[in-house]
Amino acid sequence: MTDPYAELVGQASAVEAVAAAARDAHRADGGLGVMTHAWLITGPPGSGRSNLAYAFATALLAETADDPAAAAQEEARTRAQVDARTHPDLAVLASDRVTITIEEVRRLVTASQYSPSVARYRVMVVEDADRMSERTSNVLLKALEEPPERTVWILCAPSEADLLPTIRSRVRVVRLRVPEPAQVAELLVQRDGVDAALALRAAEEAQSHIGMAHRLATDAEARSRRDDSIRLVLETDTVPKAVRGAARLLDIAKADSTALTQEREEAERGKALASMGVEPGAAVPPQLRGVLRQLEEDQKRRATRGLRDGVDRVLVDLLSVYRDVLMAQLGAGLPLVNAAWASEIAALAARTKPASTLKVLDAIADARRRLPANVPPLLALEAMLVSAVLERAA
Repeated sequence: MTDPYAELVGQASAVEAVAAAARDAHRADGGLGVMTHAWLITGPPGSGRSNLAYAFATALLAETADDPAAAAQEEARTRAQVDARTHPDLAVLASDRVTITIEEVRRLVTASQYSPSVARYRVMVVEDADRMSERTSNVLLKALEEPPERTVWILCAPSEADLLPTIRSRVRVVRLRVPEPAQVAELLVQRDGVDAALALRAAEEAQSHIGMAHRLATDAEARSRRDDSIRLVLETDTVPKAVRGAARLLDIAKADSTALTQEREEAERGKALASMGVEPGAAVPPQLRGVLRQLEEDQKRRATRGLRDGVDRVLVDLLSVYRDVLMAQLGAGLPLVNAAWASEIAALAARTKPASTLKVLDAIADARRRLPANVPPLLALEAMLVSAVLERAA
């Protein structure tokens, strides 16, 4: 049986913390062990927050057995249910919206009051807990203050600062770190059979984001889109080019977002039709069309978030390029994130100053902050590129 924590590369201390807690939670006499009932898993994007949360949930939900073979079989069965999100004692809140709504949290809080049906604990996982407003967070806070004895909450967020202080004071924090690119590359080689050199380049360019590294290593079109965005920015040297370039960057982000969501949306529609007994290609009866309309509305909301995430991915790539430019200007001697662009980065570093590069980095960071504030992505990209051109000419 595979290790449920195998994909959490470079996270030995975090894995040991939750694994030890899960072991202590199951006492040999069948009673309840000493258990913290609210957890917060923090870490940068791609570090494996949700992977750790579901591995922890599996350990809590799987029944223990004296026979090693029986214990392994039970864990494998529970893992399959957790992976499919079908375990009766697991509840998950993973919103496709830009923010988690108060109604979603209220439903989850209500579900948390039920006693477990087959496992020793009932586990509530909240992905992206940082997407809750203050009012929504206060609904969750009430549930964390007095949780039922057999309910365990597992929240995931980039950092503790993304949650209310009152919530932070009621959770045990497990912090994930950024793994080394070589560790991510090794995972890609062993798990996905990727060529070692390609795996290392993908891990470096993804800045150790495991999911993004996997995409770059296994999807030639994703690599091509990333190269296009970097080439465009490096070649943009006038304001008119910046305006046109912003539109092109938005198109790249849309293509990347569509590539991520299209397959999922088609699978969701097929599953919905199958559950209603509608054959592929057959007309949907009028009385069932409301279900599909709701699915389509959910997918549209997801597309809004997906586009913002796609633009943010482009901006993160550009941050890495100008980070490399600054390192070259300062003679820091640190490895480049974008080694394949070393000559272009050296040329830009030679004809600009560190102060200008810092201002461009600030402009890119400003663009990232504007996206969640509902600034149109095209305007955010235009402002960023125009600033980059002006600083390059200064």
